[in-house]
Amino acid sequence: MDHQPTTSRTPWVVGITGASGTPYAAAVIRALLDGGEAVDLVVSRAARLTLLDETGQTFREAQWRTDVKAFIGRDAGDMVVWKENDFAAGPSSGSYPTGGMLVVPATTASVAGIAAGLSKDLIQRAADVTLKERRPLVLVLRETPLRRVTLRQMADLADEGATVLPASPAFYAGARDVQQLVDFVAGKALDAIGVPHTLYTRWTGELGAGRARTEALGA
Repeated sequence: MDHQPTTSRTPWVVGITGASGTPYAAAVIRALLDGGEAVDLVVSRAARLTLLDETGQTFREAQWRTDVKAFIGRDAGDMVVWKENDFAAGPSSGSYPTGGMLVVPATTASVAGIAAGLSKDLIQRAADVTLKERRPLVLVLRETPLRRVTLRQMADLADEGATVLPASPAFYAGARDVQQLVDFVAGKALDAIGVPHTLYTRWTGELGAGRARTEALGA
């Protein structure tokens, strides 16, 4: 890993766990980088397996820049990658400046670990730091149906200031393909942290506006 963070960076930490939904992570990362934001990325071991299953892409530490480019469809840009078991990593400390963190997709296990403050890996530890430092934390949960214990954990995290954002795409924007549905969820995650984007058509109160825009774009 080539860790070259500087004091001038204030990155967004992105944690990818093993839940289904790695395309959501790709859309979030791509939009952050396209918007000129810095990214600190943590990919769990389970997420690497899911990534391979869902996209056919690998994530290898020795060539992560190549693998990230294949995953998100653009150069990694201002990105630092940390190992999931590196508890000396920057995001494990509150003195390391970040804008906040997104866990996308988030497993119920990661939600449980964050809610309980277990810090069993860097994703959970970085989320714990994000909460204690009162920075934005967005958890893009990808699971259905939900157990009562998970609902309670989600409520506890919301009480602490986290945004629990289930991966629930909307159809009112006139989506014609899966990527547009993915982008809607990614856009909602970016809305939660205040990062501008153009990932989806916003509701204006005009019925059919989203479909008209989609047709105008030739989709």
